[in-house]
Amino acid sequence: MLTENIAITRILISALLGCAIGVERYIHKHPAGVRTFMLICIASTLATLASIWICQTNLNLINGDPGRIAAQVVTGIGFIGAGLIIKNKYDVSGLTTAASIFCTSIIGIAVGVGLIWVSVLVTVIAIMVLASSFLFHDGNSRQLAMEQEAKEEKEKAEKEKAAKAE
Repeated sequence: MLTENIAITRILISALLGCAIGVERYIHKHPAGVRTFMLICIASTLATLASIWICQTNLNLINGDPGRIAAQVVTGIGFIGAGLIIKNKYDVSGLTTAASIFCTSIIGIAVGVGLIWVSVLVTVIAIMVLASSFLFHDGNSRQLAMEQEAKEEKEKAEKEKAAKAE
């Protein structure tokens, strides 16, 4: 049974977990930082708690489904994440930020339904993944693409020069 004390505890845990991921993003100077991740996590938790509370307190509710509000959290976060992804000529940026925002919202949902230790574990794993970006960052692909384009432009210029010489 969900009580207000349990709900408050879950919100505080959610704030701490969102903060932990936000601190990692802040340290690495990404645009979404501590406040963003804390707000996403506690809002997702509150939405989930509200879902549970509605079904728990309105027993005569015919179509009560605690998953409905949580599903809308996922949809809303998808919309925010899509706005973060930017594609330019050589690469795509914002994918990790969008993915970490999605992950944080799901952590918030999990805290809301009471999966505290699972949420803590996922938070630790998420921070490890984000902090290890130097191991997995594929910066060479951008450099290779730029070098290939420069080579193609040089070959094109040489062909044009040879055509003019004829």
